Amino acid sequence: MHHHAPLAILPQILLSIPFILIFIVYILAVFKTNRTYRPWPPYRTVMLCLGTGLAILSVAGPLAERAHYDFHAHMAGHLFFGMLAPLLIALAAPIMLILRALPTRLARLLSKGLKSRPIGWVTHPITAAFLNIGGLWFLYTTSLYSLMHEHMWLHVFIHAHIFLAGYVFTISLIYVDPIYHRVSYLTRAIILVLSLALHSILAKYLYANPPEGVSATEAQSGAILMYYGGDLVDAAIIFILCWHWYKAARPRAAFDG
Repeated sequence: MHHHAPLAILPQILLSIPFILIFIVYILAVFKTNRTYRPWPPYRTVMLCLGTGLAILSVAGPLAERAHYDFHAHMAGHLFFGMLAPLLIALAAPIMLILRALPTRLARLLSKGLKSRPIGWVTHPITAAFLNIGGLWFLYTTSLYSLMHEHMWLHVFIHAHIFLAGYVFTISLIYVDPIYHRVSYLTRAIILVLSLALHSILAKYLYANPPEGVSATEAQSGAILMYYGGDLVDAAIIFILCWHWYKAARPRAAFDG
């Protein structure tokens, strides 16, 4: 097994700053909009606090240090940073809040950007699943996992990708913020099930085929955590998607009856 050097403080700072800024901007936007509009739902603010806090915990401090040489801790960080934190932040509806807080002209510009073709392409569930699940397969089945512990900027880039891919994947499946390029519930459900299967298959693959530089014992422990921990987060996404689907279909069912 490779013995990696301790994680430097700089990548921890670089990866933490965006979430600190997101937290500050979000809280300021809540105070600003509450003076003009009806109060912003407190549970959304709680979700944002939990999501940003969990993200920072994953990339800075004891867990991040241990994840640098312990695959089980790394996988815990992956679940927090790449799955749970993106879900919590998505449920906080940050785009909706920012649109509410911005002056009308800037809000329209942001809306126009969100309606653009590149955004529609990136946020399509198929693209988002490829970036998210495909990225994980590439990370763990090549030498990239080992290399990211040896090169600081690669470490930062990969972690940024893991969060952004997880966030885009989440918002491509559950529509909390305004989504201008919508996909049917059935399509999203199919892609979610396939992605869940590929995530589980990867966990089983890692159980038998440790990444470069990881012992068999750590690989098995981390793979088990990835398999069952991933299922819990995916179950939450499935529940939210099905609940939205039910609410969307309910008026039509009542009308048909």
